[in-house]
Amino acid sequence: MNYPVLTPMGSIVYALAAGNAVVYKPSELTPAVGRWLVDAFAAAVPEQPVLQLVTGFGATGEALCRSGVDKLAFTGSPGTGRKVMAACAERLTPVVLELGGKDVMIVDDDADVAAAADAAVWGGLSNAGQTCIGVERVYATAPVYDRFVAEVVERARRVRAGADAAAHIGPITMPAQVETIRRHLDDALARGARALVGGPESVRPPFVDPVVLVDVPDDALVMREETFGPLLPVARVASAAEAVERANANPYGLASSVFGRKRAKAIARSVRAGATSVNSVLAFIGVPSLPFGGVGESGFGRTHGPDGLREFTRSKAITRQRFPLPFAMLSFDRPDRLIAALKRSMRLRHGRR
Repeated sequence: MNYPVLTPMGSIVYALAAGNAVVYKPSELTPAVGRWLVDAFAAAVPEQPVLQLVTGFGATGEALCRSGVDKLAFTGSPGTGRKVMAACAERLTPVVLELGGKDVMIVDDDADVAAAADAAVWGGLSNAGQTCIGVERVYATAPVYDRFVAEVVERARRVRAGADAAAHIGPITMPAQVETIRRHLDDALARGARALVGGPESVRPPFVDPVVLVDVPDDALVMREETFGPLLPVARVASAAEAVERANANPYGLASSVFGRKRAKAIARSVRAGATSVNSVLAFIGVPSLPFGGVGESGFGRTHGPDGLREFTRSKAITRQRFPLPFAMLSFDRPDRLIAALKRSMRLRHGRR
């Protein structure tokens, strides 16, 4: 898991705050972090053992889905999310699914180009691109495209992957992800894309140095599928409207960002995503009152904020008759004249005059 503390706490904290006991199954890649989280909670609140841990691979998660829990929150890929949902459907267990993303940035005509480029490089390359709400593709309008690309290239060239203290980004967490990154890069280049920073030589397991791509067609894998690595494709569009159309054509819809002035908020409302930052990237995740979650292939349900708290509760309606009525409407013993009187009163109150 790319953020083994922040990500699960988005569900754990709100489920606990809503009055639930929680069983946490961390990623099989980060069981020690999961153990630390649960032990730290137990040390702080020893008298309330409401947070428990199970570890294991997929079979453990499958057993948890079928164990009779009241609700299940899952973070992972769309493919695994479908399996989780199918297993939970056997008991009609409701789910919250936070899945992948192909997060878009749109740079409009009147954007602060330097700020947009700086944000694109950070959003696309930090943590070696292993951020589900990072920048995975950019659409820049024609008036600013050349300046934006030049700024991105200048900044990205200074970013280096490595294990030494001077390196800016570290390794790719999962070996299999390196091959996904390599496949996306090779596919883009084979379809006519150009690498202005890096290239095939950037993939040197377990590290991947930054790659900035231009002239990438929308049917390339790097524009359609989640890469989860430091590849940053930038495409030219004629207008913000075209950018929104091309952004929304992708089945993912987790996070997004818009850089601009006059039309930025209108563009943000038009992007099909669970969250959109205006003139920044990733900023919304630091605002605890804002909901977090996606649409489409990025899942459904929300964590964080009031919406996240409500996800781990059940709505229940309770009505109480506080005084007796002159006539019992909900009774077979009601007098015949009551219905006629009720009709007259309704016509007087709601009928046309």
